[in-house]
Amino acid sequence: MDALNNSTTSSYLDFDGLGQLKGQARQDAKGAIRETAQQFEALFLQMMMKSMRESIVKSELSESNTMETFEGMFDKEVSVQLAKKNSMGLADMLVKNLEQQQANVATTAEILKQRQDPAAFTAKPMPLNPVQLGMPLDKLLPKQNGFALPKPQMFPLNLPAKPISGSGS
Repeated sequence: MDALNNSTTSSYLDFDGLGQLKGQARQDAKGAIRETAQQFEALFLQMMMKSMRESIVKSELSESNTMETFEGMFDKEVSVQLAKKNSMGLADMLVKNLEQQQANVATTAEILKQRQDPAAFTAKPMPLNPVQLGMPLDKLLPKQNGFALPKPQMFPLNLPAKPISGSGS
């Protein structure tokens, strides 16, 4: 009986399953990542199936709260089973991405070691204000039909103000 309970994925809506998943994450992080990714894929599939069901025009004969409840429970179970079988591959993608992120995260011991030995830290400083060079348009765009691009016209900044003419009197 215990083997049967371990083989089935607990629901992502089950609070007891969430507590078990948190405990598993403390003991076996990789297994917890896989389980969490499968539950996320199940949730995604259920939302997708719900959207597909809502797009169908329903008749008065098949429209009832009982039927909607049954369809929701059915979609939830189907989505959990599809996620277990890795039908979409979304869980695999999430696991791969999360494992890469965890590999790039420095542990506390590594950070303390870098603080004690600054020579071990070989990162280059990033400039606060990087130099930005503009490129003129005549070099960026080719000449069209043998004609060069027109030169930009310079307007003086201190032009006299023109009076606004009104149509009042």
